[in-house]
Amino acid sequence: MTPLLVLVVILAYFGVLMFISSRTKGEGNAAFFTGNKSSPWYVVAFGMIGASLSGITFISVPGWVATTKFAYMQMVLGYLIGYVVVAQVLLPLYYKLNLVSIYGYLEQRFGTLAYKTGATFFLISRTIGAAFRIYLVALVFNYSIFDRIGFDFGNGFWGTLRNVLIETTHIELEFIASVVFAVFLIWVYTRKGGIKTIVWTDTLQTLFMLLAVIITFVLISQAMELSLGEAISYVKDSDMSKVFFLNEPNEKTYFFKYLISGAFITIAMTGLDQDMMQKNLTCRNLKEAQKNMYTFSFTLIFVNLLFLALGVMLYGYMDNLSMPFPEKADLLFPTVALDGNLGIVVGLVFILGLVAAAYSSADSALTSLTTSVCVDFLDVDQKATKEQVRLREKVHWIVSLTLIAVILVFRAINDDSVIQSLFVFAGYTYGPLLGLFSFGLITRLQPRDTLIPVVTIIAPILTFILQFFSPQLFGGYQIGFELLPINGCLTFGLLWIVSQTEQNNNKAVDNSLIN
Repeated sequence: MTPLLVLVVILAYFGVLMFISSRTKGEGNAAFFTGNKSSPWYVVAFGMIGASLSGITFISVPGWVATTKFAYMQMVLGYLIGYVVVAQVLLPLYYKLNLVSIYGYLEQRFGTLAYKTGATFFLISRTIGAAFRIYLVALVFNYSIFDRIGFDFGNGFWGTLRNVLIETTHIELEFIASVVFAVFLIWVYTRKGGIKTIVWTDTLQTLFMLLAVIITFVLISQAMELSLGEAISYVKDSDMSKVFFLNEPNEKTYFFKYLISGAFITIAMTGLDQDMMQKNLTCRNLKEAQKNMYTFSFTLIFVNLLFLALGVMLYGYMDNLSMPFPEKADLLFPTVALDGNLGIVVGLVFILGLVAAAYSSADSALTSLTTSVCVDFLDVDQKATKEQVRLREKVHWIVSLTLIAVILVFRAINDDSVIQSLFVFAGYTYGPLLGLFSFGLITRLQPRDTLIPVVTIIAPILTFILQFFSPQLFGGYQIGFELLPINGCLTFGLLWIVSQTEQNNNKAVDNSLIN
């Protein structure tokens, strides 16, 4: 596959996205932030499939079947529980308060510092997550386009600069070009339409992602001389297709660990995430937003099954050809697609599917980060109309440049384990959000607003300590995906303690006044 062909296909793909952008752009911040609340619920539901997955899912999930089989489906079942909570508890709240940023609830419930704290946690987690997703796309661009072009920088300024960058930061000029190219494409088609454009482009990108998986599955089946029915039976009869793990509570794949964790992950990373909820808030009303949520959540079951089934077929195909398995499971899909002798169609479909999967979550992240900065920190709605648009466009630029900077830091680190740690760190930021929202909804207690930032810092630290020493403290039990609900519970508990202390102090003051 020549780099020119890859570049032409990618530019053609983004040409389609630009066409959608031109047809969906609206005037003013209302269109950018809320899509004028006019999005059809079924379009939002389909597009959210791609947004809830990512380039990481696209690459990683098929490779998991070798070590964890179909255990991931246990978590997907937990997702369903979480989506019910989001649909029945959080969506009615957001629509009732008519929120643009969902963290506005924290201001109404607790105060300004709680509001800013929640928005800050979102900014940190979503910036890291979006940067990591675009990082994967940049790697693909770099590998399939810029590296293969073979630029000759010579011994002049550019050649010297390239050598200095590689020696000091491990970053090549070609990779910088890949990153700027990747982010620029997002900036171009989101800068005018915002969330209104994202709702429609995500629909297209979800379609491309699913077609990539389906086409690859079908072509591998044909290469293995299996009919579609035989391929399904092949997956079903495989030792890798075991779904339920009910016997070993200490193992990370234990059923109830996955089920409970899946529910809380959905509540936190969908229901308490501005990126995911901003799309839902573009629906015409609460009833349509709830229909979108239920439709999307049930469809996600079959989509994840498809990814796992593809993993079985990929391993089976490599085994039939006696191909060496990649050292990292994440490289399973790319290895077969690009080097598995399946033809140019699979290679191009893989690249388009990966770009679509990564961009369907990364583009909405850029829009939601812009929304959060403008609404949560700069009070854009308090400014004159012309100033609102100028400010939003300026923030959009700054957020784009920030993403580029964070991606280059990932590259400079050049250590997969550290990068993975950074990505896991983003998960810690959802625990305090889970604790804050649940405390506000379940109790009527009122902790002092100035103490809330302190609580949301202490809780993740305690969570980290608990996770590190869990095997020694709990007889070999290892904390896995349930890290997030533990973090949320610690935040909830600390808020309760702070509130009780505050109440006791107030009673003491009242008694002293009486006496």
